[in-house]
Amino acid sequence: MEKLVIEGGKPLSGTIRIQGAKNAALPILAASVLSDGNLIIENVPDLLDIQVMLDILTSLGSRAVLTGQKVHLDMSRLHSSHIPEELMKQMRSSIFLMGPLLARFGSVTVYQPGGCAIGERKINLHLQGLEALGAVIEETGSTIVCRAEKLTGADIVLDFPSVGATENIMMAAAAAVGRTTIHNAAREPEIQDLQHFLNAMGARIYGAGTDTITIDGVSRFHPCVYRIIPDRIAAGTLMVAAAATRGNVTLEQVNPQHLTSLIHVLKRAGVQIISSGDIMNIQCHNRPRRVERIVTSPYPAFPTDLQSLIMVFLSLADGLSIVKETVFEGRFKHVDELGRMGADIRVDMNAAYIKGVPRLYGATVEATDLRAGAALVIAGLAAHGTTVVEQIHHIDRGYEQIEKMLTRLGARIRRKSPEGEELSSPLDRIG
Repeated sequence: MEKLVIEGGKPLSGTIRIQGAKNAALPILAASVLSDGNLIIENVPDLLDIQVMLDILTSLGSRAVLTGQKVHLDMSRLHSSHIPEELMKQMRSSIFLMGPLLARFGSVTVYQPGGCAIGERKINLHLQGLEALGAVIEETGSTIVCRAEKLTGADIVLDFPSVGATENIMMAAAAAVGRTTIHNAAREPEIQDLQHFLNAMGARIYGAGTDTITIDGVSRFHPCVYRIIPDRIAAGTLMVAAAATRGNVTLEQVNPQHLTSLIHVLKRAGVQIISSGDIMNIQCHNRPRRVERIVTSPYPAFPTDLQSLIMVFLSLADGLSIVKETVFEGRFKHVDELGRMGADIRVDMNAAYIKGVPRLYGATVEATDLRAGAALVIAGLAAHGTTVVEQIHHIDRGYEQIEKMLTRLGARIRRKSPEGEELSSPLDRIG
């Protein structure tokens, strides 16, 4: 029940390096089970979700240690493909282990995964893809057992360009006999990063970043050293925070090409953004203009993970903006919390109508999921007065010590216990 206490009204200013991408690191760590040797994964963010994934890999028999920003893995002693239920319930991304464990052991036992409550996120596309490769799947309650004496390449058409399903199929197909083609594949940068990692281990995969991915199965994978891409959602969070507080922030180790949709929206609202290589500067000196319409959709369209954050920014804009959510039906839970801070937002079905107000005011609010929590932190930074964000364990799943990150940019933000005692980051306490 820890909380963040934020004294708002101060523009963010300074320079900061972007963490490695959580949504790339998790499937890459899962894919490492295809190798039976030692691997080093660099630029891995120190997050609670990463710790859970490492705990899962350790429970299966591997050695998995995060030191600094590097994960050292030894997969030579991996002996189990039964993921413990208590660990799987802590993180939805544990489902990524289905494909590679099935490929390595011929069977895998998993459970319905946990994660943020942002709407229904079925894993049917994952299961259908593995079945197409030859897996036999048995479901009993929350337990899912997949078996396959041999995985065989296939043509697979996804009903929806699911990131997780695309990645699970890629990992399993990398070890299948013959060629697999995924049609209507997800195109996210994290898909491309997984392809590059698998190929670095000896896989033969082509087309990531397009809607058609081709995988020619191989029989062996070798160890490698690999560096994770920058986290585009963490970068986007800081971009929106800089704009909402009318600050001047420079981001280092960022890939602007992964953020084109957000850059376009912010520039339409009057934010100044200058990029050079992997460095980006964001400045906003005046009240932002309204943005008539934003629609979330799979990459390269506007990402659902930035929807709640951009709504905070637009709640301070001059005029009426509309945000339509097309990916997750339960992703407007932050609206009521923003209303406590003075935002004027009306939700009708899957669209939010945001009438900009001159200012937000501090209040006690609750993080309902990872990105909603980050949005409330941004609202607190921009608001007049003191904001208390509760249920911040959601935020710790995706941001590396968010209070320290923002303090480096001049934010007045502290982590406190329910009794009001100032605390260090939970990851500091683990260390």
